[in-house]
Amino acid sequence: MKFRTILAAAAVLVLAACTGGKTSFKINVTGNDGSLVNVMDMLSGIILDSGEGDGVCLTGKADKNAILAVQKEGDDWITMVFNDGTPIELNLSTHGIKASELNESVMATDLDFYNRAEEINAMMEEFETLDPVERLVKSVEVQSHINEYFASYKNLMADNRDNLLPVPFMPTIFTYLEEEELKGQFDPSFAYTNHPFTQKYLRLMLDDQAAEKEKDGKVVGSKFIDLAEPDTDGNMHNLSEYVGNGNWVLIDFWASWCGPCRHEMPNVVAAYKKYHAKGFDVVGLSFDKNKEDWVKAIDALGLTWHHLSDLQYWSSLAAKTYQIQSIPSSLLVNPEGIIVARDLRGAALGAKLAEIFGE
Repeated sequence: MKFRTILAAAAVLVLAACTGGKTSFKINVTGNDGSLVNVMDMLSGIILDSGEGDGVCLTGKADKNAILAVQKEGDDWITMVFNDGTPIELNLSTHGIKASELNESVMATDLDFYNRAEEINAMMEEFETLDPVERLVKSVEVQSHINEYFASYKNLMADNRDNLLPVPFMPTIFTYLEEEELKGQFDPSFAYTNHPFTQKYLRLMLDDQAAEKEKDGKVVGSKFIDLAEPDTDGNMHNLSEYVGNGNWVLIDFWASWCGPCRHEMPNVVAAYKKYHAKGFDVVGLSFDKNKEDWVKAIDALGLTWHHLSDLQYWSSLAAKTYQIQSIPSSLLVNPEGIIVARDLRGAALGAKLAEIFGE
């Protein structure tokens, strides 16, 4: 998934030191099946303690309010807690927790996000059983749920500026939210902003921003590179069939499995509908590896433009040719085949097209 760049204003944030001295933690773990259970410091990646069997007691010391991750070996579920000095009772099978109010809120929030994601997955499975007309209606409902899901991460920050609740969710926040959605969310006066875990991701974003700016200087102004990949029917097509032939074209790098890509698609669909008749086109280059998932996503999201993919995931010809390391990503190409912009997302795409087409 793509790490979003952040506002230039974030560069003035003072990189926080740890929030205090070392604090002891005690986590009593039940509901285990005998597997090894680890507790890790999320900032350093260091495993602080581990144990096997039910009734494991994990103890040690970490920085005050450090984010600790408790995980059973072989399980995808990670329980995140703050090291706030309060004993923690954790049941891995029920995800029940008895701890400080803050840590109980972290678990409740995490479960809420998980359940909502599962609801969307169930809706997508139901979608595949519908006829074309029903799909058209259902796709609006599905997209609405997806949009609300991503908006919840922004609301999490807006509603908790006076506390640390958003901190454990920073990896997802920076993955899912666009630059515009992050505006105003990291004022130094907000409690979560200066936590070391938040600062880690702010630094990553600043590094990403610098790298993207350097890449822009190399890509923007150059001619697009031709390549050939199959369409959804297996027929080979050159990118040059669609690009550099008199239309403005958005080359859109995406995948059905990419949540932020799907979140962005309504903006691309709206732009396509508004400007297609005026000379705007889109070519989707997918990094999928499963054809059925790729085709289903095209149908579900209402993507009526050209689509190509060799189904080679990150090893795809498109990824290698354009050196794409994260998605969503895009290139706007002028009628002569010259790249004029990169990664126009959200309102930025519409604003650029309005400038081009005089609206």
